[in-house]
Amino acid sequence: MSYSPDDLIALSALQHFVFCERQCALIHIEQVWSENLHTAEGRILHEKAHSDNEDVRGGVRIQYGMPLRSLRLGLVGVADVVEFHRDETCPGRWRPFPVEYKRGRSKKLDCDRVQLCAQAMCLEEMMGLDVPCGALFYGKTRRREDVVFDDFLREETRQAALQVHDLLSSGKTPKPVYKKRCESCSLITNCMPKTMGKKRSVKSFMKRMVGENEETS
Repeated sequence: MSYSPDDLIALSALQHFVFCERQCALIHIEQVWSENLHTAEGRILHEKAHSDNEDVRGGVRIQYGMPLRSLRLGLVGVADVVEFHRDETCPGRWRPFPVEYKRGRSKKLDCDRVQLCAQAMCLEEMMGLDVPCGALFYGKTRRREDVVFDDFLREETRQAALQVHDLLSSGKTPKPVYKKRCESCSLITNCMPKTMGKKRSVKSFMKRMVGENEETS
């Protein structure tokens, strides 16, 4: 399967989708965005990562803000940093190693790892080289988390891309479901997961009560 250049979606949508389908729809369908402390810190971290174009450190070539595209996954975006390491198995060849910058800490959810894996798969398609691993740099801990792009993560990334395309094509925003991670989301006041959840609960309660009354009458 191959997508048309006109049908490409933002690579970052995969991260939003795996974190929360409703967040993804609010941002990419309804064009809603709200900045909080977390997003501001993340934006500053990304701006720092993109402040240069190219560098060489310790024999590693570093490309900042590298444009990415995959017609197979239907994605377009920009990599924070792509390091090019010498390929010891093939003299004269450099192997890309994507590095994505995140403001917080490593997450149990694969949302960040899926985004990074999608970058790797874009690089593979663009350059015709295998990209077996990359890294996530977390601003809170100032540490890198190495990520291996194994078969499981690659399939998770493919499925996320397919589901995001379906979601955006539908034009429908999923209803909110409150979870603990909602508190860190900059869109919590737009989404109103607790309030909307309560409305649904009251509606369900009223339906149940009406049904019970009809049975006893």
